[in-house]
Amino acid sequence: MSTTTAVAPLTIQDAEILVTAARRAAESAGVNVSVTVLDAGGHLLAFRRDDLAVLISGETSTRKAYTALQLNAPTADLVDLVKPDGPFHSLPTALDRPLLFIAGGIPVHRDGHLIGAVGVGGGAPEQDHGFATAALAELV
Repeated sequence: MSTTTAVAPLTIQDAEILVTAARRAAESAGVNVSVTVLDAGGHLLAFRRDDLAVLISGETSTRKAYTALQLNAPTADLVDLVKPDGPFHSLPTALDRPLLFIAGGIPVHRDGHLIGAVGVGGGAPEQDHGFATAALAELV
């Protein structure tokens, strides 16, 4: 007889922690960002765009989160896969969904299970990745 252990889903409270932590990290670096948090089904749990963040950052943060969720990998780890000689080269245009292979999206796991993703846009890709990583570190 096998037992199944339920894994708590990503909650609104978790999403608020992620948004606050990412924004705090970005603010300390002097960068205005947008932060998106999606649940395991790809549904929006939280979104925040700083007043002075570039407008497109809202779209990029959401696409980064979606890409990290769907591929269960940080978008920073996927960038080389879509280069002309990469195995995922045609993936961004083959799908009808908003994938974005730029650093700044990170999947969120709990007890080894994928429960959502966070995406940050507005800074340089390496900065956005760092802000998302800082946010994830706050979610214990």
